[in-house]
Amino acid sequence: MTTWDYPESRFLGWHFILLNLVLGLAHIVVLFNAGSYVALEPHAAGGLGGVQVSFGRWAQTNFMIALALGFPLARWLSDRYGEPRVLSGAFIAYAVASVFCATADGIEGFVSARVLLGLAGGITLPLSQFLLIKEYPDHLKSLGLAIWGLFTLMPFTLGLATGGWLGDHWGWRTLFYLNIFLAILIAALAAALFHGRRHDIRHEPVDLVGFVLLFVIFGGIQTILNGGNDFDWFDDPLLRAVLVVVIMAVPVWIVWELGEHRPAIDLRLFAHRNFSVGLLCLGLGFLSIQGLLSLFVVQLQLLLGYSSELAGLVFLPMILLGMPMIALMHEIAKRLDVRWLACLNSLGFAATFYWIGLFDDPHSFDQIFWPMVLEGVFLGSFFTPLTVLTLHGLSGEQMLRAAETANILRIAAGAMGITWQGIVIFRRLPFHQLQLSDHFGGRISASYDALSQFTAKLESLGFDHAMIQRKVQLTIKQAAGILALNDTFLLSSYLCLWVAALVWFAQSSRVPRLKQAEAVRERQAEELMEQP
Repeated sequence: MTTWDYPESRFLGWHFILLNLVLGLAHIVVLFNAGSYVALEPHAAGGLGGVQVSFGRWAQTNFMIALALGFPLARWLSDRYGEPRVLSGAFIAYAVASVFCATADGIEGFVSARVLLGLAGGITLPLSQFLLIKEYPDHLKSLGLAIWGLFTLMPFTLGLATGGWLGDHWGWRTLFYLNIFLAILIAALAAALFHGRRHDIRHEPVDLVGFVLLFVIFGGIQTILNGGNDFDWFDDPLLRAVLVVVIMAVPVWIVWELGEHRPAIDLRLFAHRNFSVGLLCLGLGFLSIQGLLSLFVVQLQLLLGYSSELAGLVFLPMILLGMPMIALMHEIAKRLDVRWLACLNSLGFAATFYWIGLFDDPHSFDQIFWPMVLEGVFLGSFFTPLTVLTLHGLSGEQMLRAAETANILRIAAGAMGITWQGIVIFRRLPFHQLQLSDHFGGRISASYDALSQFTAKLESLGFDHAMIQRKVQLTIKQAAGILALNDTFLLSSYLCLWVAALVWFAQSSRVPRLKQAEAVRERQAEELMEQP
């Protein structure tokens, strides 16, 4: 191991305050892009040659896959070049990727730029946390982690509304122009702050083969999910070829990773029952939550005509009780068996999703405030119990590796959840359209009172028969879209019931109080896993 022989004193005074602001801003900028782009998907699809919104979704799912793959890269690069250098370099790459995103004129170039953006962003997330917590004295590290938790939640809760506002008032490309300025500012300030500081350099081996295979597997699965609806699944020769590559890569990757000393993903962790059960619950839960949030904000615009800003504002009520719940859950989890907390949380999500799944009238979404408040409560209490459950029985370096592995797989599950929910609504939409058309007999049915009143009103306004027929068809299509959207919420409700039962296959998390150093390490691992 080689070291740079520089002073070891911590940052003090205004330098310490500036460090918190710079690294907090770094974290916010990356996570803000993960949330705010969702509200911009219809804008981006229209601005990239008028492609379908599903193609615009590729840029979000591939961004999240790349974000997950950035975690092992961060570990390897920081071992060789030091955390400050890698952080500054990653934000320079982030600025370059943002230039490509802002100037892209086609969906292919835009998706590629978003992949680079996600990869650079994923590298920064663990590094900025490590560099910040390292500067806190031991007795204040818990305070540093609490502050970090606020940096983590703010962009997730505010990103949708802010992204929608940018899209409506300034254009969707503004998000990426802002990235350029902020990323360069962060890179410059971080380089200036850490100039002359001592950092360890470790020449650890890099699992390049494992990383490439992981990239092929994740990228292949996501490509199949992204393109399935639009290219008729495995009737498309390209998707068939991708499936063959993924099937061949998976066993090779498993064998390779089990033989590596420092693998991209440590599969030996799955020998721990709590890690396996906790990660499965975390992945299934996040698959549902991330998928529904991303789908809902887009469908509010496409189905109900919400502006991007208004669709984003729908999710603001989640912040009312969501943020206090995060702080509260960290304390409760120390005193109770978290299986109870995780089970109740999953049951709460199941009830909330079922409630939203009953909204079958366009006007009923005016009453969405209270379901969103309730969802905020369960979102705020989602990560901590399952994180504690997943890390239970691990210690030291193994705990941090487990947090990294769980984060990679959980974020990948979130990306796949976005696509999975899109598949559900794509499949259920024609079913409901056919059902409604059969109900109306393929024509304007006078026997259906509500429809009869609707057509009579249109006739009184001077609409001719063809115009009325067209309006009825559009109404049926909207109603079918709402019913298909309901199906996604109802399916996720049933999935959350399974998660509520699954947590009981893990061991109890009640353990004696940890020493301060180990407790801080555990909290650091938890915070790392709680990136929305």
